[in-house]
Amino acid sequence: MNTLGQLKTLLDIQALRGFTDHSLNPAQNTGTSSFEELLQKSLIESDKAGEISAFTANSLGAVYNMSHLLQSQIPPVNHTGIAEKIDIPINKEISGQTKPLASNIEAIINKAADKYNLPAKLIKSIIKHESNFNPSVVSHAGATGLMQLMPRTAQGLGVTNILDPEQNVMGGSKYLRNMLDQYNGDLKLALAAYNAGPGNVNKYGGIPPFKETQAYVQKVTSTFYS
Repeated sequence: MNTLGQLKTLLDIQALRGFTDHSLNPAQNTGTSSFEELLQKSLIESDKAGEISAFTANSLGAVYNMSHLLQSQIPPVNHTGIAEKIDIPINKEISGQTKPLASNIEAIINKAADKYNLPAKLIKSIIKHESNFNPSVVSHAGATGLMQLMPRTAQGLGVTNILDPEQNVMGGSKYLRNMLDQYNGDLKLALAAYNAGPGNVNKYGGIPPFKETQAYVQKVTSTFYS
């Protein structure tokens, strides 16, 4: 075998040795220095024999440096000898939910308005003051999504995924329709029931004396009628 063939073989052996030693135990990876000495010796002998040119020597050196670069890309090995996973960061919502486009929410609102015979603007007004169109928001009390449905209420409305924008809006619109029917189309009482529950509206015979509920009814009706 000529010198170039020998050097190629040495490079191939070292690449395999470096990969194996690094994977099994990086602390014992001692083959590099001996290989460097052998490579240097081979280059010197070949140069004396006139078998390789300076250009060839430089090329072999570049190949050797490339082999080191490739070995440096091997995942680090932990104390158990198992290569550690390298995580690649990706962009994602903290809640894991992809935020829908405004046009999609608009289409969902129109669909709910048609199905439950409600003004689309009324649904929008409720969503604005409930979640400000954030489908992933959760209140301290557990109300979730665009129309801030409580989990138990959502379940009773047939909502299986409370964070799904369409299911959330459909469920909230259905509940609002039920409240309007229960209170003979009285929007303020329906909104009060939406916020505080029909039990409190019935208990107090009207809008409950809760500051939050009273402010809620006022804000939603003002937005709706504006």
